[in-house]
Amino acid sequence: MPLRVELKPFERIVIGETVIINSGTRTSFLIDGDAPVLREKDTVTAETANTPAKRLYLCVQMMYLKNDVPRYRTAYLGFLKEVRLAIPEAGDAIDAIDGHVSSGALYKALKDMRQVIKVEQELLIND
Repeated sequence: MPLRVELKPFERIVIGETVIINSGTRTSFLIDGDAPVLREKDTVTAETANTPAKRLYLCVQMMYLKNDVPRYRTAYLGFLKEVRLAIPEAGDAIDAIDGHVSSGALYKALKDMRQVIKVEQELLIND
């Protein structure tokens, strides 16, 4: 079943290793295939990966978009350990994320990581 995507003017979407930038009008299209898809608002860049949770997110994002888990596995394990130490109260969520990554459900891992990033931001604000 194709994925229906609506983009606002000038919104970006990443499909695999390709970034598509919408023109000045709202656009809707269907994506049919197995390519990984992320909206720009759901991406983290190397420049914005400035916390343990964001670094882990970036690593999982690269696994997902490049469809290459083995290449990033060592870095992933290091970032996972870093997040566990930095945000011990998110242990259950981190276990779930690790389970998703282990089973190949990388998009689900990214969704759960967004919640961990929110917890991390709240902790940073309250410190």
